[in-house]
Amino acid sequence: MKTGPLVAAVLLATFLAVRRRRLEPTLLIGGGLAVLALLVYGSGLVHPPNVKQIVEDAGSTLGQWTYLVVAVMAFFETGAFVGLIAPGETFLIFGGVVAGQGTISLVALIAIVWAAAVAGDLASFYAGRRLGRAFLVRHGPKVSITEERLHTVEAFFDRHGGKAILLGRFVGVVRAVNPFLAGSSGMPLRRFLPYDVIGAGAWATMLLVLGYVFWQSFDQVLHYAERGTLALGTTIVVLAGVAWLWRRLRQEERRREAAAWVDRQLDRPVLRPVAAVVRPTARWLRGPVRFLIGRLTPGELGLELTTLLAFAAVGSFAFAANAIALGDNVLIAGDRRAFTIADEVRTHWLDEVARVVTHLGSSVVAGAAALLCVALLLWRRRRIEAAAMGGATVLTWAAVHLAKVLVGRPRPARSLVDTLGESYPSGHAAYAVVWVAIAVVLTRSLPGLTRATAAVVAGSVAVVAVALTRIYLRAHYLSDVVGGLGLAAMIFALCGMAALIVGHLRNNGART
Repeated sequence: MKTGPLVAAVLLATFLAVRRRRLEPTLLIGGGLAVLALLVYGSGLVHPPNVKQIVEDAGSTLGQWTYLVVAVMAFFETGAFVGLIAPGETFLIFGGVVAGQGTISLVALIAIVWAAAVAGDLASFYAGRRLGRAFLVRHGPKVSITEERLHTVEAFFDRHGGKAILLGRFVGVVRAVNPFLAGSSGMPLRRFLPYDVIGAGAWATMLLVLGYVFWQSFDQVLHYAERGTLALGTTIVVLAGVAWLWRRLRQEERRREAAAWVDRQLDRPVLRPVAAVVRPTARWLRGPVRFLIGRLTPGELGLELTTLLAFAAVGSFAFAANAIALGDNVLIAGDRRAFTIADEVRTHWLDEVARVVTHLGSSVVAGAAALLCVALLLWRRRRIEAAAMGGATVLTWAAVHLAKVLVGRPRPARSLVDTLGESYPSGHAAYAVVWVAIAVVLTRSLPGLTRATAAVVAGSVAVVAVALTRIYLRAHYLSDVVGGLGLAAMIFALCGMAALIVGHLRNNGART
């Protein structure tokens, strides 16, 4: 007889009994089966199969097909409401486990699943825009979307606004329906997409890494699971306490009572030294914290912050993923194929055009353009934006050179232009991002949406053109170009976020 599983069965049964009215029937049935399995296992009547061997066999059987299986399930999680029936978290954790076995690349799997999850959300979003809420009311029960579930999601959406797109990614019943309702409610795509990119990236990365780490430490996990009854009980108590505290402090009156109680404790003679530090710090942080909590919602400033954060997240992943994938490898996925395509389209006149266009990403040309933009901003007394532009340009230059030294990747052979230094990341691709930054600055001055959009499109075309010329001229590998774009996007986005926050605090005096 094993005490651990028996205690776990009692704890789980108690939880199910207490929460039976709030849990869905599928969860109650699944929980009941889990209790029964724990009781049978704890009694020693049967011995469980070798879980590790089963997982190893499944990973070996799927192999490279794991990419497709996990990506399809991540897409269908929201794209076809499958998440209401078969939670996609299970497949993502399994994908991480297979990556932990060394069969596939964790970095590539994160990128593929991230893209698939966003694609599924966009499919559901546009379906909601076209079909409307009435479609869910009429046909939803066929896929377990009941009226009660719809009310739950809509209440969540009303409570959190645009943040529901991000937060809902981590709530099962909300995740599956949220994008559809966002589309049917008329939410603009420019508001939906930044939150969705951040949420999908965090969701995919967390679950895949969880599966990966779990497999890497599988033996230790089993060892501690057999002796983890106390930890399990402690975790349940802590989570229940946090949930109770969160519900209690959501009410303004309760928060005032809690603050008054803290003040009374700090007034005690023994805690006065602590109060002398805590109170000034709390007053100093009150304004920025309220700003960050209150402004990270759909709206002008909050939307800009969220959009920049999405660019920073994607950019940092693109840079780090390629650097990690390189390791001791000279080539990674796509590098050889990109050169093959370039050779197939190569002509003499295109060579000459590429040699001219590629200079738009040189440190001299891009740096001069950034300097002129900074001078214009200073002349117009937009000092914070000028500092952000100048700081981002300098930081990008420094980060590129530092990364080149740290990675130390050699240049491609048979380059059609003169090259200097290491290959990863591409400096030209990174410096070319300046043109998009300049276009974004211009959008604040150009009247009309059409002109602003044209400026951003022109800047984006310049960046893409420079990136393609670096591959075409064999000056960089495809992964060098992607890494350079990602590094610069991350730095410019973070500097833009800093400028927005500093500007808001300065203009509003961090009102309390």
